[in-house]
Amino acid sequence: MTILAATPAVVPVESTQQAIGYPSLFLLVLIGALVPIVPTGALVSSAAVVAFHQTAPFALALVFVTASTAAFLGDGTLYWLGRRGLRSKNGSRWLEAIRAHAPEERLTQAQEKLTEHGVAVLVLSRLVPAGRIPVMLACLLAEWPLRRFARGNLPACLAWALTYQLIGILGGSLFDEPWEGVVAAIALTLVISAAPALWRRLRKASSA
Repeated sequence: MTILAATPAVVPVESTQQAIGYPSLFLLVLIGALVPIVPTGALVSSAAVVAFHQTAPFALALVFVTASTAAFLGDGTLYWLGRRGLRSKNGSRWLEAIRAHAPEERLTQAQEKLTEHGVAVLVLSRLVPAGRIPVMLACLLAEWPLRRFARGNLPACLAWALTYQLIGILGGSLFDEPWEGVVAAIALTLVISAAPALWRRLRKASSA
């Protein structure tokens, strides 16, 4: 009787979380794709932790579909805005924002790799912290049409969503309480994001 009495209270809570959570995740990832300041990887991992602890079927699948779709649409929109900026005589604030997040050294590396490996570099760029914007700018400067960029960006967004979702599942499986898994997932994604920059600084310090 105790189980039967508790069950109706659980279902509305999870239904409310889903009704609010998935649209919020979609909107935040979409904004994060347009404004590269938002830590979208941590958002996906946190959502995966919550979904891991839910009893609702297909919760993790919905997180994956929501995150990958929002990332794909956000990237496509930002690329379209960047192409408009290239064609404009005065440029655009979106193009300037893309350039601001693509240091000259990283852009040169992205252009070289794009020339050598093509679409494969675009797929990997979303898995490398701070790698998405330099490769996107390299595609813009190479005058890739939006359709070609979208074909390469689709598997990139799918692989990105899956990777950060697996981080969330790992965090969720290590702790009984969802909030503990969320903290662990966020910490892990931040470490992964900061690792390349720290490595570059160490290399420069050692060479100096």
